[in-house]
Amino acid sequence: MKSIMKAIKYFIYSFALLFIASACEQDVIDLKPDDECSYNPGGFNCFQDFCPEDASAGSADFSKFIAIGSSFTAGFQAGALFNDGQLTSVPSIMHISFYCVGGSDIFNQPTIGTANGFNIFVNPNPVGGTTVLGRFRLQGTPPQPSPVISDAAAIPNPGVNPGFIYSGSKTDRTASAVRATILRHALTPETGNWTLAGTNPAFNPFYARFASNPGTSTMLTDMLASIGNGGTSFMSWLGMDDFLLYAVYGGDPTLAPITASNVFNTQYTLAIGAITTTFPEVKGVLGNFPNIFVMPHFTSVTWNAIPLDAATATALNGSLATNYNGFLDLMVANTVITADEAAKRKLNYAVGQNPILISDETLTDLSPYMAGPAAALLPYAQARQTKNTDIIPLSTGSVLGTLKDANPQAVWGVSYPVLDRHVLIPSEIAEISQRITDYNASIKVIADGNANLAYADVNKAIADFVTARAYVINNVTITPNINPPTGIYSEDGLHPNSRGAAFIAGAFIDGINAKFGATIPRPNLSSFQATGLPINP
Repeated sequence: MKSIMKAIKYFIYSFALLFIASACEQDVIDLKPDDECSYNPGGFNCFQDFCPEDASAGSADFSKFIAIGSSFTAGFQAGALFNDGQLTSVPSIMHISFYCVGGSDIFNQPTIGTANGFNIFVNPNPVGGTTVLGRFRLQGTPPQPSPVISDAAAIPNPGVNPGFIYSGSKTDRTASAVRATILRHALTPETGNWTLAGTNPAFNPFYARFASNPGTSTMLTDMLASIGNGGTSFMSWLGMDDFLLYAVYGGDPTLAPITASNVFNTQYTLAIGAITTTFPEVKGVLGNFPNIFVMPHFTSVTWNAIPLDAATATALNGSLATNYNGFLDLMVANTVITADEAAKRKLNYAVGQNPILISDETLTDLSPYMAGPAAALLPYAQARQTKNTDIIPLSTGSVLGTLKDANPQAVWGVSYPVLDRHVLIPSEIAEISQRITDYNASIKVIADGNANLAYADVNKAIADFVTARAYVINNVTITPNINPPTGIYSEDGLHPNSRGAAFIAGAFIDGINAKFGATIPRPNLSSFQATGLPINP
Protein backbone atom coordinates (compact mmCIF):
# COMPACT_ATOMS: atom_id res chain seq x y z
CA MET A 1 0.00 0.00 0.00
CA LYS A 2 2.97 2.34 0.46
CA SER A 3 3.38 2.98 -3.27
CA ILE A 4 -0.35 3.65 -3.57
CA MET A 5 -0.20 6.19 -0.74
CA LYS A 6 2.66 7.99 -2.49
CA ALA A 7 0.83 8.01 -5.82
CA ILE A 8 -2.36 9.35 -4.24
CA LYS A 9 -0.54 12.22 -2.56
CA TYR A 10 1.26 13.14 -5.78
CA PHE A 11 -1.99 13.19 -7.74
CA ILE A 12 -3.93 15.23 -5.21
CA TYR A 13 -1.37 17.95 -4.74
CA SER A 14 -0.68 18.29 -8.43
CA PHE A 15 -4.36 19.37 -8.74
CA ALA A 16 -4.51 22.24 -11.22
CA LEU A 17 -1.12 23.86 -10.70
CA LEU A 18 0.36 24.40 -14.13
CA PHE A 19 4.04 24.36 -13.28
CA ILE A 20 6.88 23.71 -15.70
CA ALA A 21 9.27 22.77 -12.92
CA SER A 22 8.80 21.32 -9.44
CA ALA A 23 9.82 23.37 -6.44
CA CYS A 24 10.75 23.44 -2.79
CA GLU A 25 10.49 27.16 -2.08
CA GLN A 26 8.27 30.00 -3.14
CA ASP A 27 9.24 33.21 -4.83
CA VAL A 28 6.92 36.03 -3.80
CA ILE A 29 5.86 38.16 -6.75
CA ASP A 30 5.70 41.90 -6.22
CA LEU A 31 4.42 43.77 -9.26
CA LYS A 32 4.17 47.52 -8.81
CA PRO A 33 4.33 49.59 -11.98
CA ASP A 34 5.10 52.78 -10.10
CA ASP A 35 7.45 52.33 -7.15
CA GLU A 36 6.94 55.96 -6.16
CA CYS A 37 3.34 55.25 -5.19
CA SER A 38 2.81 52.60 -2.56
CA TYR A 39 0.71 51.82 0.47
CA ASN A 40 2.09 50.88 3.85
CA PRO A 41 0.72 50.46 7.40
CA GLY A 42 1.44 54.11 8.12
CA GLY A 43 -0.55 55.41 5.20
CA PHE A 44 0.12 56.54 1.63
CA ASN A 45 3.36 57.64 0.03
CA CYS A 46 1.49 59.01 -2.96
CA PHE A 47 -1.46 58.23 -5.16
CA GLN A 48 -1.60 61.23 -7.42
CA ASP A 49 -1.29 59.10 -10.55
CA PHE A 50 -3.83 56.58 -9.28
CA CYS A 51 -6.62 59.05 -8.57
CA PRO A 52 -8.54 60.28 -11.64
CA GLU A 53 -9.41 63.95 -11.77
CA ASP A 54 -13.15 63.23 -11.88
CA ALA A 55 -13.16 60.95 -8.82
CA SER A 56 -16.16 61.74 -6.65
CA ALA A 57 -17.79 60.30 -3.53
CA GLY A 58 -21.21 61.16 -4.92
CA SER A 59 -23.70 61.56 -2.10
CA ALA A 60 -21.54 59.58 0.35
CA ASP A 61 -18.70 60.56 2.68
CA PHE A 62 -15.70 58.25 3.08
CA SER A 63 -13.57 60.42 5.32
CA LYS A 64 -13.77 57.68 7.99
CA PHE A 65 -14.66 54.23 6.74
CA ILE A 66 -15.51 51.35 9.11
CA ALA A 67 -15.63 47.64 8.20
CA ILE A 68 -17.04 44.53 9.85
CA GLY A 69 -16.95 40.91 8.71
CA SER A 70 -15.23 37.55 9.06
CA SER A 71 -12.08 36.01 7.58
CA PHE A 72 -12.74 37.27 4.03
CA THR A 73 -12.90 40.80 5.41
CA ALA A 74 -9.98 40.49 7.84
CA GLY A 75 -7.36 39.71 5.19
CA PHE A 76 -7.01 36.07 6.19
CA GLN A 77 -5.28 34.12 3.43
CA ALA A 78 -3.11 31.03 2.91
CA GLY A 79 -4.43 29.43 6.10
CA ALA A 80 -3.47 32.21 8.50
CA LEU A 81 -3.88 35.84 9.53
CA PHE A 82 -0.59 37.66 9.03
CA ASN A 83 0.72 41.17 8.44
CA ASP A 84 0.75 41.36 4.65
CA GLY A 85 -2.66 39.72 4.36
CA GLN A 86 -4.19 42.25 6.74
CA LEU A 87 -2.51 45.13 4.93
CA THR A 88 -4.25 44.04 1.73
CA SER A 89 -7.62 43.06 3.16
CA VAL A 90 -10.69 43.94 1.10
CA PRO A 91 -11.62 46.99 3.25
CA SER A 92 -8.01 48.18 3.42
CA ILE A 93 -7.80 48.12 -0.39
CA MET A 94 -11.17 49.87 -0.67
CA HIS A 95 -9.78 52.52 1.65
CA ILE A 96 -7.00 53.21 -0.84
CA SER A 97 -9.60 54.08 -3.46
CA PHE A 98 -11.51 56.21 -0.94
CA TYR A 99 -8.39 58.32 -0.50
CA CYS A 100 -9.17 59.71 -3.97
CA VAL A 101 -12.50 61.08 -2.73
CA GLY A 102 -11.55 62.54 0.63
CA GLY A 103 -10.78 59.42 2.63
CA SER A 104 -8.19 59.38 5.37
CA ASP A 105 -4.64 58.19 4.66
CA ILE A 106 -4.77 55.88 7.70
CA PHE A 107 -6.71 52.62 8.02
CA ASN A 108 -6.61 51.43 11.63
CA GLN A 109 -6.81 47.62 11.71
CA PRO A 110 -6.08 45.44 14.76
CA THR A 111 -2.76 44.28 13.31
CA ILE A 112 -1.60 40.78 14.24
CA GLY A 113 2.10 41.66 14.36
CA THR A 114 3.51 38.50 12.79
CA ALA A 115 4.89 37.85 9.31
CA ASN A 116 3.57 34.30 8.88
CA GLY A 117 0.69 34.07 11.36
CA PHE A 118 -0.78 30.98 13.00
CA ASN A 119 -2.09 28.30 10.63
CA ILE A 120 -5.58 27.26 11.72
CA PHE A 121 -5.86 24.46 9.16
CA VAL A 122 -3.04 22.46 10.76
CA ASN A 123 -3.66 20.37 13.87
CA PRO A 124 -1.81 20.14 16.18
CA ASN A 125 -0.26 23.57 16.08
CA PRO A 126 2.21 24.31 17.67
CA VAL A 127 3.88 21.00 16.84
CA GLY A 128 5.43 19.36 19.87
CA GLY A 129 4.62 22.46 21.87
CA THR A 130 7.50 24.43 20.36
CA THR A 131 7.35 24.67 16.56
CA VAL A 132 4.71 27.15 15.41
CA LEU A 133 3.35 26.58 11.91
CA GLY A 134 2.31 29.61 9.90
CA ARG A 135 0.80 30.41 6.52
CA PHE A 136 0.85 27.99 3.60
CA ARG A 137 3.30 28.44 0.76
CA LEU A 138 3.67 26.26 -2.31
CA GLN A 139 6.69 24.05 -1.72
CA GLY A 140 7.95 20.51 -2.15
CA THR A 141 8.00 18.08 -5.07
CA PRO A 142 5.38 18.19 -6.42
CA PRO A 143 4.45 21.71 -5.25
CA GLN A 144 1.79 21.63 -2.57
CA PRO A 145 0.40 24.01 0.07
CA SER A 146 2.65 23.44 3.07
CA PRO A 147 2.94 25.56 6.24
CA VAL A 148 6.09 27.56 6.86
CA ILE A 149 7.66 27.92 10.28
CA SER A 150 6.29 30.93 12.12
CA ASP A 151 7.23 32.33 15.50
CA ALA A 152 5.90 32.33 19.06
CA ALA A 153 4.47 35.81 18.47
CA ALA A 154 1.79 34.15 16.34
CA ILE A 155 0.38 31.85 19.04
CA PRO A 156 -3.22 32.97 19.80
CA ASN A 157 -2.82 32.53 23.55
CA PRO A 158 -1.87 35.50 25.74
CA GLY A 159 -0.80 33.09 28.48
CA VAL A 160 2.26 32.11 26.47
CA ASN A 161 2.25 35.07 24.10
CA PRO A 162 1.25 38.32 25.87
CA GLY A 163 1.91 40.23 22.65
CA PHE A 164 -1.09 38.54 21.05
CA ILE A 165 -3.34 41.12 22.76
CA TYR A 166 -3.78 44.12 20.47
CA SER A 167 -2.14 47.21 21.91
CA GLY A 168 -3.79 49.81 19.68
CA SER A 169 -7.05 51.64 20.18
CA LYS A 170 -9.92 49.30 21.00
CA THR A 171 -12.63 51.92 20.65
CA ASP A 172 -11.58 53.75 17.50
CA ARG A 173 -10.74 51.11 14.89
CA THR A 174 -11.69 51.17 11.25
CA ALA A 175 -11.91 47.36 10.91
CA SER A 176 -13.59 44.77 13.12
CA ALA A 177 -13.20 41.53 11.20
CA VAL A 178 -12.49 38.10 12.67
CA ARG A 179 -11.76 34.76 11.04
CA ALA A 180 -14.10 31.78 11.60
CA THR A 181 -16.96 33.94 12.90
CA ILE A 182 -20.60 33.21 12.21
CA LEU A 183 -23.12 36.04 12.39
CA ARG A 184 -24.32 35.11 15.88
CA HIS A 185 -20.77 35.42 17.19
CA ALA A 186 -20.65 39.07 16.13
CA LEU A 187 -23.65 39.73 18.39
CA THR A 188 -22.64 37.95 21.59
CA PRO A 189 -20.09 38.93 24.26
CA GLU A 190 -19.17 35.25 24.64
CA THR A 191 -17.02 35.63 21.52
CA GLY A 192 -14.55 37.84 23.37
CA ASN A 193 -14.72 36.22 26.82
CA TRP A 194 -11.32 34.71 27.64
CA THR A 195 -12.79 32.69 30.52
CA LEU A 196 -14.71 30.64 27.95
CA ALA A 197 -11.63 29.64 25.95
CA GLY A 198 -11.80 25.95 25.13
CA THR A 199 -15.28 25.50 26.59
CA ASN A 200 -17.63 27.61 24.46
CA PRO A 201 -17.71 27.36 20.64
CA ALA A 202 -18.65 31.04 20.40
CA PHE A 203 -15.32 32.12 21.88
CA ASN A 204 -12.81 33.43 19.36
CA PRO A 205 -9.34 34.56 20.46
CA PHE A 206 -8.96 36.65 17.32
CA TYR A 207 -11.80 38.90 18.54
CA ALA A 208 -10.91 38.67 22.22
CA ARG A 209 -7.45 40.07 21.42
CA PHE A 210 -8.93 43.44 20.45
CA ALA A 211 -12.33 43.44 22.19
CA SER A 212 -12.88 46.80 23.89
CA ASN A 213 -14.24 45.05 26.98
CA PRO A 214 -13.67 41.27 26.79
CA GLY A 215 -16.71 39.37 28.03
CA THR A 216 -19.00 42.40 27.72
CA SER A 217 -18.48 44.03 24.34
CA THR A 218 -19.31 42.44 20.98
CA MET A 219 -17.94 42.90 17.48
CA LEU A 220 -21.08 44.88 16.66
CA THR A 221 -20.98 47.16 19.70
CA ASP A 222 -17.30 47.84 19.07
CA MET A 223 -18.15 48.76 15.49
CA LEU A 224 -20.89 51.09 16.69
CA ALA A 225 -18.39 52.74 19.02
CA SER A 226 -15.99 53.25 16.13
CA ILE A 227 -18.71 54.82 13.99
CA GLY A 228 -19.60 57.00 16.96
CA ASN A 229 -16.04 58.32 16.94
CA GLY A 230 -16.57 60.17 13.67
CA GLY A 231 -17.39 57.33 11.30
CA THR A 232 -19.01 58.43 8.05
CA SER A 233 -19.42 55.17 6.11
CA PHE A 234 -19.17 51.41 6.59
CA MET A 235 -19.10 48.03 4.87
CA SER A 236 -20.48 44.74 6.15
CA TRP A 237 -19.53 41.34 4.82
CA LEU A 238 -20.88 39.47 7.83
CA GLY A 239 -22.41 36.00 7.52
CA MET A 240 -20.24 34.04 5.10
CA ASP A 241 -19.01 31.66 7.78
CA ASP A 242 -22.62 30.75 8.59
CA PHE A 243 -22.41 28.30 5.67
CA LEU A 244 -18.74 28.28 4.69
CA LEU A 245 -17.44 26.53 7.81
CA TYR A 246 -20.11 23.85 7.40
CA ALA A 247 -18.93 23.28 3.84
CA VAL A 248 -15.24 23.21 4.76
CA TYR A 249 -16.01 20.52 7.35
CA GLY A 250 -17.81 18.38 4.78
CA GLY A 251 -21.28 19.20 6.05
CA ASP A 252 -20.60 17.71 9.48
CA PRO A 253 -22.92 19.66 11.83
CA THR A 254 -21.05 18.44 14.93
CA LEU A 255 -18.02 20.43 13.79
CA ALA A 256 -19.72 23.46 12.23
CA PRO A 257 -23.52 23.77 12.03
CA ILE A 258 -25.14 25.70 9.21
CA THR A 259 -27.41 28.61 10.13
CA ALA A 260 -31.07 28.28 9.19
CA SER A 261 -32.23 30.87 6.65
CA ASN A 262 -34.84 32.41 8.92
CA VAL A 263 -32.34 32.67 11.78
CA PHE A 264 -29.80 34.32 9.50
CA ASN A 265 -32.42 36.81 8.31
CA THR A 266 -33.35 37.70 11.89
CA GLN A 267 -29.74 38.12 13.01
CA TYR A 268 -28.64 40.03 9.92
CA THR A 269 -31.62 42.37 10.15
CA LEU A 270 -30.78 42.98 13.81
CA ALA A 271 -27.11 43.70 13.10
CA ILE A 272 -27.62 46.09 10.19
CA GLY A 273 -30.65 47.65 11.87
CA ALA A 274 -28.54 48.48 14.91
CA ILE A 275 -26.17 50.43 12.66
CA THR A 276 -28.74 52.22 10.54
CA THR A 277 -31.02 53.21 13.42
CA THR A 278 -28.17 54.41 15.64
CA PHE A 279 -26.52 56.32 12.81
CA PRO A 280 -29.22 57.03 10.20
CA GLU A 281 -27.01 59.51 8.34
CA VAL A 282 -24.13 57.06 7.81
CA LYS A 283 -24.01 55.28 4.47
CA GLY A 284 -22.84 51.74 3.93
CA VAL A 285 -22.41 48.85 1.54
CA LEU A 286 -23.54 45.29 2.17
CA GLY A 287 -21.78 42.43 0.39
CA ASN A 288 -23.48 39.22 -0.67
CA PHE A 289 -21.83 35.79 -0.87
CA PRO A 290 -20.38 33.95 -3.88
CA ASN A 291 -20.94 30.35 -4.89
CA ILE A 292 -18.15 28.72 -2.92
CA PHE A 293 -18.19 25.57 -5.04
CA VAL A 294 -16.25 27.31 -7.80
CA MET A 295 -13.38 27.95 -5.37
CA PRO A 296 -10.24 25.77 -5.66
CA HIS A 297 -10.84 24.43 -2.16
CA PHE A 298 -13.83 22.56 -3.55
CA THR A 299 -12.63 21.81 -7.08
CA SER A 300 -8.99 20.77 -6.69
CA VAL A 301 -9.46 17.21 -5.41
CA THR A 302 -11.46 15.17 -7.92
CA TRP A 303 -14.04 12.56 -6.99
CA ASN A 304 -11.85 9.83 -8.57
CA ALA A 305 -8.56 10.82 -6.96
CA ILE A 306 -7.38 7.28 -6.11
CA PRO A 307 -4.77 5.90 -8.57
CA LEU A 308 -4.42 2.09 -8.46
CA ASP A 309 -2.16 -0.35 -10.25
CA ALA A 310 -3.38 -3.76 -11.42
CA ALA A 311 -2.10 -5.70 -8.42
CA THR A 312 -3.72 -3.40 -5.86
CA ALA A 313 -7.03 -3.20 -7.73
CA THR A 314 -7.15 -7.00 -7.97
CA ALA A 315 -6.35 -7.39 -4.26
CA LEU A 316 -9.07 -4.95 -3.22
CA ASN A 317 -11.66 -6.57 -5.47
CA GLY A 318 -10.75 -10.02 -4.17
CA SER A 319 -11.06 -9.13 -0.52
CA LEU A 320 -12.96 -6.00 0.47
CA ALA A 321 -15.24 -5.63 -2.56
CA THR A 322 -16.20 -9.31 -2.70
CA ASN A 323 -17.09 -9.48 0.99
CA TYR A 324 -18.92 -6.16 1.12
CA ASN A 325 -20.82 -6.64 -2.13
CA GLY A 326 -21.87 -10.12 -1.08
CA PHE A 327 -23.15 -8.74 2.22
CA LEU A 328 -25.17 -6.12 0.33
CA ASP A 329 -26.79 -8.88 -1.75
CA LEU A 330 -27.74 -10.61 1.50
CA MET A 331 -29.31 -7.39 2.79
CA VAL A 332 -31.38 -7.15 -0.41
CA ALA A 333 -32.49 -10.77 -0.05
CA ASN A 334 -33.64 -10.00 3.50
CA THR A 335 -35.42 -6.81 2.35
CA VAL A 336 -33.23 -4.60 4.54
CA ILE A 337 -32.23 -2.44 1.57
CA THR A 338 -33.44 -2.21 -2.01
CA ALA A 339 -31.56 -3.57 -4.99
CA ASP A 340 -31.18 0.03 -6.17
CA GLU A 341 -29.44 1.07 -2.94
CA ALA A 342 -27.22 -1.99 -3.08
CA ALA A 343 -26.16 -1.07 -6.62
CA LYS A 344 -25.20 2.45 -5.48
CA ARG A 345 -23.13 1.03 -2.64
CA LYS A 346 -21.24 -1.80 -4.33
CA LEU A 347 -17.50 -1.37 -4.59
CA ASN A 348 -15.40 -1.84 -7.69
CA TYR A 349 -11.69 -1.17 -8.12
CA ALA A 350 -9.94 -0.83 -11.48
CA VAL A 351 -6.56 0.08 -12.91
CA GLY A 352 -6.20 3.87 -13.13
CA GLN A 353 -8.19 6.54 -11.30
CA ASN A 354 -10.75 5.24 -8.80
CA PRO A 355 -13.53 6.84 -6.74
CA ILE A 356 -12.90 7.62 -3.08
CA LEU A 357 -14.36 5.28 -0.46
CA ILE A 358 -16.62 7.36 1.79
CA SER A 359 -19.22 7.04 4.51
CA ASP A 360 -22.59 8.49 3.42
CA GLU A 361 -24.95 9.23 6.29
CA THR A 362 -27.98 9.21 3.97
CA LEU A 363 -27.54 5.48 3.30
CA THR A 364 -29.20 2.80 5.41
CA ASP A 365 -27.10 2.09 8.49
CA LEU A 366 -26.31 -1.62 8.27
CA SER A 367 -24.35 -1.83 11.53
CA PRO A 368 -27.17 -3.73 13.36
CA TYR A 369 -26.67 -6.57 10.87
CA MET A 370 -22.89 -6.60 11.01
CA ALA A 371 -22.33 -9.14 13.75
CA GLY A 372 -20.62 -12.51 13.91
CA PRO A 373 -18.80 -13.26 10.65
CA ALA A 374 -19.85 -9.86 9.29
CA ALA A 375 -18.41 -7.89 12.24
CA ALA A 376 -15.33 -6.97 10.22
CA LEU A 377 -17.58 -4.95 7.93
CA LEU A 378 -18.71 -2.53 10.66
CA PRO A 379 -16.60 0.36 9.29
CA TYR A 380 -18.56 0.02 6.03
CA ALA A 381 -22.03 0.30 7.57
CA GLN A 382 -22.81 3.29 5.32
CA ALA A 383 -20.03 2.98 2.77
CA ARG A 384 -19.98 3.72 -0.94
CA GLN A 385 -17.59 5.10 -3.50
CA THR A 386 -17.84 8.69 -4.66
CA LYS A 387 -19.67 9.83 -7.78
CA ASN A 388 -19.02 12.92 -9.87
CA THR A 389 -21.85 14.60 -7.95
CA ASP A 390 -19.82 14.58 -4.71
CA ILE A 391 -17.37 17.34 -3.73
CA ILE A 392 -14.10 16.68 -1.92
CA PRO A 393 -12.72 19.64 0.09
CA LEU A 394 -9.04 20.40 -0.43
CA SER A 395 -8.29 19.64 3.23
CA THR A 396 -9.30 16.02 2.61
CA GLY A 397 -6.31 15.71 0.30
CA SER A 398 -4.02 15.45 3.34
CA VAL A 399 -6.04 12.47 4.61
CA LEU A 400 -6.47 10.39 1.45
CA GLY A 401 -3.93 7.60 1.20
CA THR A 402 -2.81 7.80 4.83
CA LEU A 403 -3.22 4.94 7.30
CA LYS A 404 -5.88 4.75 9.97
CA ASP A 405 -4.28 3.85 13.30
CA ALA A 406 -1.06 2.80 11.52
CA ASN A 407 -2.91 -0.17 10.02
CA PRO A 408 -1.50 -0.91 6.52
CA GLN A 409 -4.80 -2.56 5.57
CA ALA A 410 -6.86 0.51 6.48
CA VAL A 411 -6.00 3.24 3.98
CA TRP A 412 -8.28 6.27 4.18
CA GLY A 413 -10.37 6.64 1.05
CA VAL A 414 -9.05 3.42 -0.49
CA SER A 415 -9.81 0.47 1.77
CA TYR A 416 -11.31 2.47 4.65
CA PRO A 417 -14.09 5.04 4.21
CA VAL A 418 -13.32 8.67 4.98
CA LEU A 419 -15.69 10.39 7.42
CA ASP A 420 -18.61 12.78 6.99
CA ARG A 421 -16.26 15.74 7.49
CA HIS A 422 -14.21 14.75 4.45
CA VAL A 423 -16.82 14.88 1.69
CA LEU A 424 -19.86 16.88 0.61
CA ILE A 425 -22.63 14.67 -0.74
CA PRO A 426 -25.39 15.98 -3.07
CA SER A 427 -27.92 16.68 -0.31
CA GLU A 428 -25.35 18.78 1.59
CA ILE A 429 -24.31 20.64 -1.56
CA ALA A 430 -27.95 21.46 -2.30
CA GLU A 431 -28.49 22.60 1.29
CA ILE A 432 -25.50 24.94 1.20
CA SER A 433 -26.44 26.34 -2.21
CA GLN A 434 -29.95 27.07 -0.99
CA ARG A 435 -28.59 28.86 2.08
CA ILE A 436 -26.41 31.08 -0.11
CA THR A 437 -29.44 31.96 -2.22
CA ASP A 438 -31.57 32.68 0.85
CA TYR A 439 -28.90 34.71 2.64
CA ASN A 440 -28.24 36.81 -0.46
CA ALA A 441 -31.96 37.48 -0.86
CA SER A 442 -32.15 38.74 2.74
CA ILE A 443 -29.15 41.02 2.24
CA LYS A 444 -30.56 42.48 -0.98
CA VAL A 445 -33.96 43.20 0.56
CA ILE A 446 -32.30 45.14 3.37
CA ALA A 447 -29.98 47.05 1.04
CA ASP A 448 -32.72 47.89 -1.47
CA GLY A 449 -35.03 49.04 1.30
CA ASN A 450 -32.68 51.71 2.64
CA ALA A 451 -31.54 54.73 0.64
CA ASN A 452 -28.29 54.79 2.59
CA LEU A 453 -27.28 51.20 1.83
CA ALA A 454 -25.56 49.97 -1.33
CA TYR A 455 -25.53 46.33 -2.46
CA ALA A 456 -22.28 44.72 -3.59
CA ASP A 457 -23.05 41.76 -5.83
CA VAL A 458 -19.89 39.78 -5.15
CA ASN A 459 -21.68 36.62 -6.24
CA LYS A 460 -22.23 37.97 -9.76
CA ALA A 461 -18.69 39.33 -9.98
CA ILE A 462 -17.23 35.89 -9.20
CA ALA A 463 -19.76 34.02 -11.37
CA ASP A 464 -19.05 36.23 -14.39
CA PHE A 465 -15.32 35.79 -13.79
CA VAL A 466 -15.64 32.00 -13.72
CA THR A 467 -17.66 32.07 -16.93
CA ALA A 468 -15.06 34.26 -18.64
CA ARG A 469 -12.26 32.03 -17.30
CA ALA A 470 -9.80 34.94 -17.38
CA TYR A 471 -9.71 38.71 -17.27
CA VAL A 472 -7.03 41.21 -18.22
CA ILE A 473 -7.29 44.19 -15.86
CA ASN A 474 -4.65 46.92 -15.47
CA ASN A 475 -2.48 44.91 -17.89
CA VAL A 476 -2.55 41.95 -15.49
CA THR A 477 -4.09 38.59 -16.37
CA ILE A 478 -6.12 37.03 -13.57
CA THR A 479 -7.85 33.64 -13.41
CA PRO A 480 -10.44 32.29 -10.95
CA ASN A 481 -8.17 29.61 -9.48
CA ILE A 482 -5.04 29.09 -7.40
CA ASN A 483 -2.60 28.81 -10.33
CA PRO A 484 0.26 31.27 -9.86
CA PRO A 485 0.96 33.85 -11.06
CA THR A 486 -2.56 34.56 -12.38
CA GLY A 487 -4.86 32.93 -9.81
CA ILE A 488 -6.78 35.13 -7.39
CA TYR A 489 -6.94 32.53 -4.61
CA SER A 490 -4.32 32.03 -1.93
CA GLU A 491 -2.65 28.74 -1.05
CA ASP A 492 -5.56 27.52 1.05
CA GLY A 493 -7.72 27.51 -2.09
CA LEU A 494 -10.47 29.31 -0.23
CA HIS A 495 -9.48 32.87 0.64
CA PRO A 496 -8.33 35.37 -1.99
CA ASN A 497 -4.72 36.41 -2.20
CA SER A 498 -3.92 40.14 -2.18
CA ARG A 499 -4.71 40.55 -5.87
CA GLY A 500 -7.93 38.58 -5.40
CA ALA A 501 -8.87 40.88 -2.52
CA ALA A 502 -8.34 43.84 -4.84
CA PHE A 503 -10.67 42.26 -7.41
CA ILE A 504 -13.36 41.75 -4.74
CA ALA A 505 -12.84 45.28 -3.44
CA GLY A 506 -13.69 46.43 -6.95
CA ALA A 507 -17.06 44.67 -6.71
CA PHE A 508 -17.83 46.55 -3.49
CA ILE A 509 -16.82 49.84 -5.09
CA ASP A 510 -19.05 49.09 -8.08
CA GLY A 511 -22.00 48.73 -5.71
CA ILE A 512 -21.13 51.99 -3.98
CA ASN A 513 -20.77 53.90 -7.23
CA ALA A 514 -24.09 52.60 -8.52
CA LYS A 515 -26.05 53.51 -5.39
CA PHE A 516 -24.52 56.85 -4.44
CA GLY A 517 -23.66 58.31 -7.86
CA ALA A 518 -19.96 58.10 -7.04
CA THR A 519 -17.00 57.71 -9.40
CA ILE A 520 -14.56 56.03 -7.04
CA PRO A 521 -11.76 54.27 -8.97
CA ARG A 522 -11.48 50.50 -8.77
CA PRO A 523 -8.20 49.24 -7.28
CA ASN A 524 -5.25 48.85 -9.64
CA LEU A 525 -4.67 45.08 -9.59
CA SER A 526 -1.07 45.39 -10.74
CA SER A 527 -0.22 47.03 -7.40
CA PHE A 528 -1.05 43.89 -5.42
CA GLN A 529 0.73 40.57 -5.07
CA ALA A 530 -0.49 37.32 -6.54
CA THR A 531 0.38 33.92 -5.12
CA GLY A 532 4.10 33.37 -5.68
CA LEU A 533 5.54 30.90 -8.15
CA PRO A 534 7.45 27.93 -6.76
CA ILE A 535 11.10 27.99 -7.82
CA ASN A 536 13.81 25.37 -8.22
CA PRO A 537 16.13 24.80 -5.24
